[in-house]
Amino acid sequence: MSLPTAIKRGARMPQIEYLTVANHAEALNGLLYLQGAGWTTVQQAVDPSGVPTLVNFGIGVSILIGWNETNRRFPLVLRLSDTDGNEVFRLDAQAEAGRPPGVQIGSDLRSVLAINAGVQFRHSGGYELRADLGETEHRSVAFQVLQVRGIGSAPA
Repeated sequence: MSLPTAIKRGARMPQIEYLTVANHAEALNGLLYLQGAGWTTVQQAVDPSGVPTLVNFGIGVSILIGWNETNRRFPLVLRLSDTDGNEVFRLDAQAEAGRPPGVQIGSDLRSVLAINAGVQFRHSGGYELRADLGETEHRSVAFQVLQVRGIGSAPA
């Protein structure tokens, strides 16, 4: 019997495999579908009265869970903040992976999460999306918001 993949790598389990921002994200049948993912700058339209419009904001998260950690729940917190530390939103969730029939003993399993929201950023500038899995596993992605007068909120 071979060792689980994560043990061979010496990795902690569970671990956040990746975290990304996108125009849209879906998790379906254990797969993560992303559209317009990986941007570093997003434009946010500002209406004629100076009010920022909503930006389509998708989040994709993949969590690798070791064989011995399956069928357990792990707390996951997602936070979006500006560079001054002002929280735009916080989402508390849980990650869990079961052992599907036929999977080789010792295999690592993946749990994916997709979130979509219309987000109204308060101002132009830097923002950070941070994922915390338990107290020891962290991942973050930074991006810029550019507020522009006019139509559209597509990534630049």
